[in-house]
Parts: sequence; C-alpha cells; structure tokens
Amino acid sequence: MRACIMCGGAGTRLRPLTFERPKPSIPLLNKPSVGHLVEHLSANGFNDIVVTLGYLGRNIEEYLGDGLKFGVEINYIRERKKLGTAGSVKNAEHLLKDGPFLVVGGDHVMDFNLREFYQFHRKNDSILSVGVMSIDDPREYGILDIDVNNRVHRFTEKPSSGEIFSNLASTGIYMCDPEVFSHIPKERFDFAKDLFPRLLSSSEHMSAWMARGHWNDIGNATAYRQASRWLLDNLRGTEIVGHFQIEDARLNGPASIGNDVSIGSNSAIVGPVVIGANTVVGDNVLISPYTTIGSDCDIADDTSVLSGIVYDDVKIGTHTSVSGSVVDNGTRIGDHCVLENNTVIGPRVVVNDFVTVHSGVSIWPEVVIDGGEVFKDVLNAAYDTHKDGS
Repeated sequence: MRACIMCGGAGTRLRPLTFERPKPSIPLLNKPSVGHLVEHLSANGFNDIVVTLGYLGRNIEEYLGDGLKFGVEINYIRERKKLGTAGSVKNAEHLLKDGPFLVVGGDHVMDFNLREFYQFHRKNDSILSVGVMSIDDPREYGILDIDVNNRVHRFTEKPSSGEIFSNLASTGIYMCDPEVFSHIPKERFDFAKDLFPRLLSSSEHMSAWMARGHWNDIGNATAYRQASRWLLDNLRGTEIVGHFQIEDARLNGPASIGNDVSIGSNSAIVGPVVIGANTVVGDNVLISPYTTIGSDCDIADDTSVLSGIVYDDVKIGTHTSVSGSVVDNGTRIGDHCVLENNTVIGPRVVVNDFVTVHSGVSIWPEVVIDGGEVFKDVLNAAYDTHKDGS
C-alpha cells in the first residue's frame, strides 16, 4: 500500500522550536516525530511512501533516508514554491497514480488502524475518504455532515460558534483514488479550502471514515506536549541501554534510559520517563511522570523537572523548577529559576540565576535573560518574529 506524507510547512506556530528544524523533525521521546509516523505506517502495511519536502526538507531526508531501516521504500518530492496541501500531493502525481493512496501530515501522531481505513475506502464508491473524529470543540478543524452510509454532504472549515452543525472533525488524513488528481490544478490548492468544496459541488462522492484511537498533530506547543504524553503512556516496563549508574536513588518505571546515564543520591525518577545517553542527574532531584530529557544534559542538585520536554545538551542549575516546559538544544538555565507551565525556551538561550519565566512565554534563540520575571515573549531580531500560519 502507498502513502504520501506532506512535510512542506514552515511550522511558524511552533517557533522558536522550528527555526532550525521542520515540524516533522521535532523530537518526540528523543527522536524526530516523523520517525514515529513512518513506523506506524510500516506496521499498517504502507511500505511505499512518498514524502513531499519544503522548509528544511533536507533534515527529514537525512533522517529517513531510503526508508530501509523502517522496512519501507521512500521517495522524495521537493516543492520549489508553496503549493498548498493538495497542490503538494499533485506535485507527486507520477508516483501516486497507480492505485489508492493515503495522505497524512508529517506532524501527525496517531495509533489509527490505517489498514482498516484503506479497506473502508476500497469498499465505498468515493473518490476521496476523510478520516474523522468526534471533537468536543471543533472550531479549529473542518467539520463534516454525513449520513448513515458515511457519505459527506457538507463541509465547513474552522466554523464559528453559530456554524457548528457537527462535532465530526477532519483529521487531515485522507484516502484518495488517483482520479482525484483531475480535480487538482497545478497551482496552490488546499484539500479543505479548495478541493472539498469542488468535489461536493460536483457529481463526485466523498466519504467519512470514523476513526478510533489517539490522534494529534503537533501544530502548537500544547498539542506537542499532549502528543508526547500519549507516547509516553505507551512505554511498557523499564529499558536500560548500556551503563547506568544510580546511587541511593529511586527509579519507578516505566522508563527508557540511555547509555551512561547517572542518577545522584536521594533522587526520584517516576515514570513514564525517557532519559537520553550521557545525561547526569544530580542529588535530590525529582523527575516526574511524562518527562523527556535528551542526551548530554546536566540536571543539578535540588532541582525538579515536572512533565517537561528537555532537548539535548541542556544544563539546568540548582534549586530550579521546570514544569511543563519545552527547552531546546544547548540552553543554559541558572540556579534558583522557575520555568512555569507551557513555556518554550529556544536553542542556546541563557537564563541566568533567579529568573522566573511565567506561563505561556516563548523565548527566541540565543537570548540572554539576566534576572527578574519574564511575563511576555522575548524575541531576537536576528530571527523572524512571525508566529502565525502553518
């Protein structure tokens, strides 16, 4: 079976995490999120994969390679200009024209039975099938009105409060027949905004497959942390790779511990957690469930990391609290600091001693915070400050 992964977006809503990597390369459990996606596609029998590349696409190609390590074959198509979601798939038409194919975003994290979706589509007389889920608040999604035969009759993208006729939201995951290409021009064109209205106004049929399970796209920091939490819940037991030094400390799994990790005296690690190789955790440190710490990190004494996502080569000082925060590569956090919930700290930031970064604040790369309290985003003029978009 064949699948197309769309990896063209710039990930502006996830800045400062996407200045040096595309969204599909953002780490989940210390590996690029697109790796989890390809593994899931492979497990569901989608072993012929086309990846559309745009912003920083080389990062994705270097990681995935030819797909052999995932048990799949991967071909790449590059966008020389922005083509939209449907336009980017049209750009890969010559690789997808031989039969039904799955379309999925490169930032999607899921456990859907995609083989079932494929079979559903083959049994229905539809040119395109949409994976849908019931969502409590569907205003950030496209919603669909369907009948008992799963036929789509109406679609509205990001409805306002008075337009919510359904809570069935599009996941942005589609099964397509190659005939769909005849409805997509060779120009910028989107599935939801352009193609769906065109199909619904024509004689073509669209169907909706009601998915069961977990699904998320890491379009913003909150969704990113939710995806990380769900994947951590999938950890079973405790895996220790290589040398592990623990001194009078407590490890309560499940956990995944890399090579040459050291845990100091009277520290407590409560799973599910992931800790990368060559990381040192000091004395009297508390690491709570749903925490990921990368490689080559140093967590000093009397510090707590509570449901945080810490990337590689991060140093955190003594008597510091990191709660529900994302901390990018090479950042230094001083002593007696507080990073409150939903803070995002970019790469190579220096947060000096006695700083409190309040909830929801983002700090751009290579910024130095000297002291006091930070209540709003701190930008760096050397980098783009735009945060809206994909």
